Amino acid sequence: MEKIIIQPVWFDSLGAKSSCTLVKTPDVRILIDPGIAAMQPSFPASAVKKREWREKGRKAIKRASKEADIIIISHYHYDHYFPTDLSIYKDKLVLAKNPNEYINDSQRARATSFYSRICETYGKTSLESLEKTNEKAKERKNKYPDPLADLPIARSKNFGDYNKRRAELFEKGSKWFDGRVTNWAKNPEIPEFNFPSLKTKYPEGKEFKFGNTTLRFSKPLFHGIEFSRVGWVFYTIVEHENEKFIHSSDLNGPVIEDYTQHIIQENPQVLILDGPMTYMFGYLLNRINLNRAVENAAEMVRKIDAELIIYDHHLPRERKFRERTEKVWNAAKEANKEVITAAEFLGKEPVVLSVGYQ
Repeated sequence: MEKIIIQPVWFDSLGAKSSCTLVKTPDVRILIDPGIAAMQPSFPASAVKKREWREKGRKAIKRASKEADIIIISHYHYDHYFPTDLSIYKDKLVLAKNPNEYINDSQRARATSFYSRICETYGKTSLESLEKTNEKAKERKNKYPDPLADLPIARSKNFGDYNKRRAELFEKGSKWFDGRVTNWAKNPEIPEFNFPSLKTKYPEGKEFKFGNTTLRFSKPLFHGIEFSRVGWVFYTIVEHENEKFIHSSDLNGPVIEDYTQHIIQENPQVLILDGPMTYMFGYLLNRINLNRAVENAAEMVRKIDAELIIYDHHLPRERKFRERTEKVWNAAKEANKEVITAAEFLGKEPVVLSVGYQ
């Protein structure tokens, strides 16, 4: 691409959890998911090195924030936003995950704390004084249909012997979803803010124009498998004239086939794609869903006309990530596509594959 410039700021392959990306067009500068977290205990490096990489990444994100006009927060996990260091949001338009719906309880609590600080810092007021009393709770409760209705491909997929277990998980997930809907209906509504030095909007399913640049956002999508208890995210599409870039956030593969088809239909020239959490294989990630994520990513590699796919986040948290996603890398070779980690894009080796750094 010539008009849309992509700069990975920090990613897992650099040693700390993040997918922070700076995007520049002739009209606007956008920082996506400015958050960072230290690697998990199983990551093969010392605690000192993990803290060092996290701090280095934090500083890189803060530098990048000074260039941005817009900050995007796809969800409220600490590797996707800064919860307490609010200086990066000053004089920005913040397009952030709606905290009032399609959100799990822990992220709602984090969002409430975050917006309380935003109100105190930038509005010199309290969030409680601005929250809207939900007088139409019943109407709100009726507006959330079964999320499986939007997933016809995944819903109808045959997994053989796993089908029975999957039906049980869907039934449990549906009950969990109903509980979340009840919470969304009764919680006070956190409004969008329009303070002198900070504005917020909730962008899911919406489009924003900045000169010849268009920002589009997906609807809320599961963070991983169907009814993932981790919550929901959105992905970001940046378009300028005939150029298109997508940042996938945390689709974990994608695991869900319908999300794969959405991105294939968008057909971006550049895609930042997060992968499955292979370091959780056998614990929170089973063979069925790992295979789904790998097959979906491989299909995406074969079918989109991408000049570049940065395949990172979640993946380079353990040394076998290439082996466990081998079909994706093979598909790239067969299709003569460039699929690389963010570290490799920057001319470096993923730190998890390096030696002598413990």
